[in-house]
Amino acid sequence: MTLGQGQALAAHALENGNPKLALQLSDALLEANRKNHIAWHLQAAAYAQTGRPAKGRQAAARAFRYAPDSAAKFQIGQLASRLAFQGGSPVLSQYWLRRTAVHAPDSKADALIAKDYKTLRRISPWSFRISGGVKPSNNVNSGSDAATQEIDGLSSHQNRLGPRAIALSGLIGTLDTSIGRRLRQSKTSLTSLSGRLYVQRVALSSSAKEEAAALAELIHTSTPRNREFGSTYGEITLSHAFAAGQADSGGSARIALTGATSWYGGKRNYNLVKLSGSRSWSLSSQNRLTVHGSAEHRLDPRVNALRADVFGLGASLSRQLENGNSLSFSFGLRDTHTRNVNSAGTSATMRIGYALAQAIGPAKVSTGLILGAADYPGHVFHNGFGWQAIPGGRQDNSLYADLNVFFEDYDYAGFAPMMRIRAGKRSSNHSRYDSSEFSISLGVESKF
Repeated sequence: MTLGQGQALAAHALENGNPKLALQLSDALLEANRKNHIAWHLQAAAYAQTGRPAKGRQAAARAFRYAPDSAAKFQIGQLASRLAFQGGSPVLSQYWLRRTAVHAPDSKADALIAKDYKTLRRISPWSFRISGGVKPSNNVNSGSDAATQEIDGLSSHQNRLGPRAIALSGLIGTLDTSIGRRLRQSKTSLTSLSGRLYVQRVALSSSAKEEAAALAELIHTSTPRNREFGSTYGEITLSHAFAAGQADSGGSARIALTGATSWYGGKRNYNLVKLSGSRSWSLSSQNRLTVHGSAEHRLDPRVNALRADVFGLGASLSRQLENGNSLSFSFGLRDTHTRNVNSAGTSATMRIGYALAQAIGPAKVSTGLILGAADYPGHVFHNGFGWQAIPGGRQDNSLYADLNVFFEDYDYAGFAPMMRIRAGKRSSNHSRYDSSEFSISLGVESKF
């Protein structure tokens, strides 16, 4: 019997319910050629028929490795995903779906993969998320546009700002990852444990380094380095979500307890404990209202000025328009209690968002407008001789706009590039807090 005849006979055995013969024949074919992807494919299908999905997935993985083209890899990858699920590993099944997505032949196959992935996400007790990007910005350190310290109503105070206080240009790189585990679930509730790690690093531009070095020499201080502006945040959250209100009303609620640690400039800032909750109502098939609140206690700070209690309250309304586009409004209040008078105060933000349902060319587009106001009634500044309070306190006002473009047609393994353009300005009666920003973020996000 030739190799071709043996291959045809193995396929015939599978079609007629004789997987043992197919396994024997595929073993013989692989003795002749270990890179025969068809033999590995036949063996994977035979293991599936004999109720050994783990062995079948391993064979499918080898078939995938040696497959000569995308059409074969797509078919084999789909088989590996099914075998992983049959073997009790929805996470591994998701992994194979992403590998399959690389070789999807058309948009119909893409849509089917996305649907299967979302189904697996509901089934799997584990969830994962990762995103990242690089953002060129004219203000990587949230510094001031002004070169000197000027206070409204106190024209005699014009001390020069230091190199860390002025706006510096450069690149901001971010990585945001999270992992979650479903602990308990019923038809009306879900309890889960999750962890998140957010890392941000800064690289100053050549011009920013030169400007900072010149200013440092002028006022006899050290020159800032990239690591001074890096930040890291890690948290663990236990949450419980449940249906609320009348049955079939679409209402839901969620409570969560979070423990976290914040670092800045390579040094730990503080630990925190936060209790948060939200309540959501389905006002109609097009409208949804959510109210949320939180109480945060910062403890074990690096310096006593970082100790604080922060309370938040907010609401958001989302509306699906007749043309499929979506409109959203959100409002938030934040009240910070701390011994550091320059951080103690209240702030309010409002955001209006609009997202297009239909893609523009290869991209989905959304945009937003953010307005903010803050009041720090006890703010003090150094006038060159000592600390002095600003009459009436410090008040900030800000206005920002963003444009988000998601290129979902140019994905790899379900991850597609995104671009976010953000521009805005913050004005204050204390020039140290006058700042502007223009940045372009480039990153990747998951399609599903």
